[in-house]
Amino acid sequence: MTYKLIAIDIDDTLINDDKQVTPATQAALEQAVEAGVVVTLATGRAYASAKQLAAQTGLNVPIITYQGALVKNLLDGKVLLERHVPVEAALKLGKYCLENNLHLQTYIDDKLYAREENEKLVAYAQLNNTQFYLEPDFEKLFSQPTPKMLIIDDPAFLDELAPKLHELLGDQVHITKSKPHFLEIMHREGTKGHALAFLADYFGCTLEECIAIGDSWNDHEMLEAAGLGVAMGNAIEPLKAIADFISTGNNEDGVKVVIDKFVLNK
Repeated sequence: MTYKLIAIDIDDTLINDDKQVTPATQAALEQAVEAGVVVTLATGRAYASAKQLAAQTGLNVPIITYQGALVKNLLDGKVLLERHVPVEAALKLGKYCLENNLHLQTYIDDKLYAREENEKLVAYAQLNNTQFYLEPDFEKLFSQPTPKMLIIDDPAFLDELAPKLHELLGDQVHITKSKPHFLEIMHREGTKGHALAFLADYFGCTLEECIAIGDSWNDHEMLEAAGLGVAMGNAIEPLKAIADFISTGNNEDGVKVVIDKFVLNK
């Protein structure tokens, strides 16, 4: 199979634990592009955050952000695909979080907003190299267009919360975890799999000609959609179970291993 498009998750996949793209992985990305392959990023991060990292790698393509709720060009900032959390669902979720004193974040015009500053917000902003904004009158934001709302809490608690939110919000939304303590809520089509299908069509290739690489459960839709679904060596076990190939870890240039084997045929 000749692969034409590679979609790569960022955190714990493309970057190592030091939040760096290693020189070896960077060289592999460049070689893939030189070979005529479209290399893109597929992340839960906001566009502004993902754009910083994409610029470091030299990529100049549309990238998948907010778990697939926004696909946007790096070169000119043109929006190619956008899905917002339905207002009715956003209002219900916001009210639920306020009533239960849960830490909720939302994104308006690619800016991160929260009701108050706390350790969860500060740690998240540092992790994603993102500036945050405070809005004490938080409820007024719930009716504004947002690609993603995010709850930060104890992993076990979030596992119990997710089915409750599914019942509350219905099938209007897609709910997933990008990390054990991050529960993310998007439009029902806000998945990396949906966005990958869109980009495959955009670039004139089939999903069979796509490679998807990830480490967490929020990657499973794109691994299942792609012709070659790759789980990193450090991926969670459920993702490895559905993967077509398991690479080395993010600290062992796992992305380079995939490009060498399946694109450059080394």
